[in-house]
Amino acid sequence: MAVKKLTEIGEEIKKQWPDAKIAITHRVGRLEIMDIAVVIAVSSPHRKVAYEANEYAIERIKKIVPIWKKEFWEDGTEWIGDQLENTPYPEGKPKKEE
Repeated sequence: MAVKKLTEIGEEIKKQWPDAKIAITHRVGRLEIMDIAVVIAVSSPHRKVAYEANEYAIERIKKIVPIWKKEFWEDGTEWIGDQLENTPYPEGKPKKEE
């Protein structure tokens, strides 16, 4: 689902900024605090287009890409849903583990 949505964002950018080239990737697996989780690379003959397309991409990722995180705490773990809390957890995924 996430890959499909990232591809969808790339297609939206191609339509809105036809001269821009874009690559988007999002890490999976365990990440430490301050690790880079998402990379968006945009090239364009004009930097304003590149900046606009890049900003559009990250905002769309935050809105439509279902990304869940499992946070580890001293007193347990917790599943965190998508950034805007619009996408429900897949069935069977706990919201909080003890």
